[in-house]
Amino acid sequence: MSDQVQIDWDRIKQKFGYISPEAFEFVRQGLSHTVQTLHGDISGDDDSRNVTGQQLCLGLRDYAIKQYGLLARTVLARWGVTRTDDFGRIVFAMVELGLMRKTDDDRMEDFRGVYDFEEAFVSLDGASAT
Repeated sequence: MSDQVQIDWDRIKQKFGYISPEAFEFVRQGLSHTVQTLHGDISGDDDSRNVTGQQLCLGLRDYAIKQYGLLARTVLARWGVTRTDDFGRIVFAMVELGLMRKTDDDRMEDFRGVYDFEEAFVSLDGASAT
């Protein structure tokens, strides 16, 4: 994570529960990946790069598989991320810190049950990714 950003991890933990720094950084990078995938190279207005909670969860799944392959679910679990709701907690912690913006329509509920991790991280031959 950038040395320029000072994060009060105790404050984050009190409000959102424990979030590992690795998971935090993964979501930050995964957001960039998702925006790039959905919108391409867009410069300028941040509103033109908005993604929904569901879109971000799907983008984070794809980014995890791209980064960690069959170990994606295991790596995320090691960081305490075992369901899409966890992505929402991380995103809203980032919003609280001013590292991300949200629209009036964005809600924590947008991240609930987007997909089941066991089903989402399955290899093409049907074997579990972990």
